[in-house]
Amino acid sequence: MNKELIIQSSSDAVDFALLKDGKLIELHKENEDTKFLVGDIFLADVRKALGGLNAAFVNVGYEKDGFLHYHDLGPQIKTMIQFTKKLKSGKLRNYDLKDFHNEKNIDKNGSITDVIHPNQSVLVQVAKEPISTKGPRLSSELSLAGRYIVLVPFSERISISQKIESAEEKDRLKRLVKSIRPKGFGIIVRTVADGKKVADIDNDLQNLMNRWRAMCKKVSKVQKLPSKVLGELNKTSSLLRDIFNDSFTSICIDDEALYTQVKDYVGEVAPDKESIVKLYNSKVPIFEKYNIERQIKTSFGKTVTMTKGAYLVIEHTEAMHVIDVNSGNRSNKAKSQEDTALQVNLISAVEIARQLRLRDMGGIIVVDFIDMHDGENRKKLYNTLRDEMSDDRAKHKILPPTKFGLVQITRQRVRPELDIKTREKNPNENGEVEAPVVVINKLHADLQKLIKKDHKNLTLTAHPFIAAYLTKGFPSPRSKWFFDHKRWVKIQPRDAYTYLEYHFHDKDGNIINV
Repeated sequence: MNKELIIQSSSDAVDFALLKDGKLIELHKENEDTKFLVGDIFLADVRKALGGLNAAFVNVGYEKDGFLHYHDLGPQIKTMIQFTKKLKSGKLRNYDLKDFHNEKNIDKNGSITDVIHPNQSVLVQVAKEPISTKGPRLSSELSLAGRYIVLVPFSERISISQKIESAEEKDRLKRLVKSIRPKGFGIIVRTVADGKKVADIDNDLQNLMNRWRAMCKKVSKVQKLPSKVLGELNKTSSLLRDIFNDSFTSICIDDEALYTQVKDYVGEVAPDKESIVKLYNSKVPIFEKYNIERQIKTSFGKTVTMTKGAYLVIEHTEAMHVIDVNSGNRSNKAKSQEDTALQVNLISAVEIARQLRLRDMGGIIVVDFIDMHDGENRKKLYNTLRDEMSDDRAKHKILPPTKFGLVQITRQRVRPELDIKTREKNPNENGEVEAPVVVINKLHADLQKLIKKDHKNLTLTAHPFIAAYLTKGFPSPRSKWFFDHKRWVKIQPRDAYTYLEYHFHDKDGNIINV
């Protein structure tokens, strides 16, 4: 498995594409005007606390107040409030917590009105970015994420990532962290700490403690609320911190300043991998060079095509996402309908896991797989889907398929879903049409169907632009069809056609209905 990170920089945004064996699996964008990233910490003021909702609305500077639920306060909220008061008063000079008196933990079934009051100053962290008409979701249980560990102030807890499977390694890491943990701070050990030495983890800890002290110093000088007192790392650094591992074979960047920044970071955390960071210099846009633009156009539409004619239909409703699995005109050597259903479902499970990460779909997702009557086949489908989603960094839960073939998935939503338009204005008529690259893929799918039906001496008529695209260059798309299917397709331009209109004809010139 080879992973590549391709970074494209422009004047107002940076785009990140994560490829797995050449296939796009994650797409991220960082805009310069993004002010509320997951992980940002604000000193904010409480607008109102509502006992009925058991939550408070907090002003963090967004047009909509942030939402802070009682369960997101953290057990040591009273201690943090006292700490914040002393910081603001300037009486606290030592920002370590080893000598700070802890208040009693709040009751887990208590009321928000007993703890939080209007006009009160409180430290909050963005847990979910603003989505749709809602303000950011907030938490007062602060955490500072590093490369190998997460530092949790006002806690004594040590926990190890569940993805580290070795019991011996878990015990080693727990003993290691226990020996270096500062009093008053809890530590969560991340998956990438597996096998790391104490020096690596201690260096990460010291960096996080320095960030904590810098934040406290900023709180003590705040004059006006709300105020951001600790910003999450920029998207480049935070993304590398969260996803970078030994499976990466290339990081390619088209901006020199960003290239230097990434090279320095990789050189610090993994010196042996520094050589995989490369600066891209070419007149061809980097996303075009790595075939990312084409994958974006073909992956974000309502219909997603897969191998051998199968396809997905993805619908978004107010309450949930619905994905329908279709076999299309798939032809195979399966012995029965049950075998065909299993094969299509397994192909779909792989693509669905990719689509959830690619679009960053969250909330409730219902997948309508093709019905299978064999319990073992349903179990095989469930295991495949679970394995494919094991690399997904978002928290998720998958329920086994029902007898009707429905699979229910919940997936954590912390930022707005990535929505990319794959339709564009029709130059011949009013309205919108699919982007040309999508139509080329559909055209090829239609050709495959005709070949399976043993049609020969095919002629394709299309708009001159489409005809030129299919016949120019070497190898041209038509040449690739010939190599793949051993059929030569005659292509004739038709000036009268609308931009994306096309028809296949038989040897007598009659239009074939696909």
